[in-house]
Amino acid sequence: MSDTSKFTVIDRRKIKADEEQENQQTPAAPPEVASAPASEPVAPSAGPRLVVNEHRSAAPTALAEDEQPQLPTAQESREQKAAYDVSAQRIEDMVRAQNPAMGAQPPVTFEHLVQQFYVSAMIQMGAGTQEGQRPRVDILGARTTIDLLAVLAEKTKGNLSESEQNTLETVLFDVRMAFLELTSMISLQGMQPPPPPPPGKR
Repeated sequence: MSDTSKFTVIDRRKIKADEEQENQQTPAAPPEVASAPASEPVAPSAGPRLVVNEHRSAAPTALAEDEQPQLPTAQESREQKAAYDVSAQRIEDMVRAQNPAMGAQPPVTFEHLVQQFYVSAMIQMGAGTQEGQRPRVDILGARTTIDLLAVLAEKTKGNLSESEQNTLETVLFDVRMAFLELTSMISLQGMQPPPPPPPGKR
C-alpha cells in the first residue's frame, strides 16, 4: 500500500467562514452610494436600495406636479391682450380683403357663448341632419354640453343682466327638454320587441 494519499480533505468550515466574511463586507458599500451627490452618476445596485432610490427620486416629481402654475402678472396679461387684439385684427383685415362684401365682425358677447353651447347640444342630439340621412346622436356628449350650461348658470348667478339671464334660462330649458324627448324615444325603442321574421323564414 502506497503512503501517498489519493484524495485531499478540504475543510468546508474555512470556505464558509470566508464567504460569510465577504457577505459582511459587501453591505458596507451602499451607504456610500446613497450619500453620493446627485450630480455624480451612481451605478445601479441590486437589492432593495434600488427601490428606495427610485422612491426618493420620484418624490420631487410628484411634488412638482401638485404645484400650481405661476400666474401671469398684470403687466404680462395686458401685453398679451394687446398682442392678441392686434393679431386678431390683422386676420380679420386679411379675410375682409378677400371678401369685400363682408362687414366687420360684431364683438363676442355672453349671448354668443350661450348660443354656441345650444348649437353644440342640438347637433349632438341629431339636429341639422340632412333629409334622407340617419341622425347621428351623441347622447353622452349632449349631456356633457347641457351640464356645462348648468355650470355656467350656477357660476354666473347674480352677475348677468336681465337679457343675459333670460337667454341662458331659455336655452337651458330648451336643451333639457330636447334631451328628455330624445332619451324617451331611445328608451321606447330599447323596450320594443324585435320585428317578426318575414314569412317562410321561421
